[in-house]
Amino acid sequence: MNLGVGPLRLRRGFREHVGGPLVAMTVTLLVLALLGGVMVLLEPGKPPLSAPVSSVSGTGARSVSPGAFGSGTLGPWQDLAKRISSDDDIQDALMFNGVFMFGDSIAVQDGAALEELLRNRTGDSIAVHDWSGQPTSAAVDALEDWERRFGLPSRIVMAVGSNDIFDPSAFAAQVERAMHIAGPSRTVYWVNVHVDRDRQPADVRAADQANSAWINQQLGQAAVRHPNLRIIDWAEYLATQPGGPAKYLRDGIHTSEPFGRNARNELIVGVLAGSR
Repeated sequence: MNLGVGPLRLRRGFREHVGGPLVAMTVTLLVLALLGGVMVLLEPGKPPLSAPVSSVSGTGARSVSPGAFGSGTLGPWQDLAKRISSDDDIQDALMFNGVFMFGDSIAVQDGAALEELLRNRTGDSIAVHDWSGQPTSAAVDALEDWERRFGLPSRIVMAVGSNDIFDPSAFAAQVERAMHIAGPSRTVYWVNVHVDRDRQPADVRAADQANSAWINQQLGQAAVRHPNLRIIDWAEYLATQPGGPAKYLRDGIHTSEPFGRNARNELIVGVLAGSR
């Protein structure tokens, strides 16, 4: 009697019964591990967080990124509030030798009152391209577009520059562009800037002040080169007021209403009225 045959058959049956599923499970785990490794290799890295941006069009939450010049970086502005005259109003301003004005958020806020004041004081019509957040380069693009499409009157007001504190090094070239477009026979009145966002930390406020001064310095140098460039000195006006600019500005940039708005508009219209 062969006693080894029974146990041998039992072991063989056990291996056939259990070994098959074990092998299949092992293979499955190996395949899953390999696939997991492939997916890890193929998964793209997460994109870096975009740099925080700033704009003087708002009241100024804290700028996390100082940018190249300490004031932050200019964020998207194309969807912000704007006031742009119709083609008919532009043609009207041209026909009666009125005024073209290109401004930023301060002009958007104060523009309607400015137009009324100018009309009552001098009878002049005015066509405006005021857009919150726009830097000088965009305003000069608009000036160039209007010159090509309509022509230009003898007086042009540029009330931009506040949004150039984020890159003041580019400002001088844009002033030169504007003066080239206007030509020597027209007078360009440029409102200089004061930016000191009072809701920002001290280092950002210091950068705002330094960059504003740099912009105004470049504007002054351009006026030396171009006799037909006249500066409307809003920054000096604020600096020479008793108690400083606080009561004229609601956030260190935009005018308070109606006090600061009226003061700035009177300054602009006073210069324009004197040019008649």
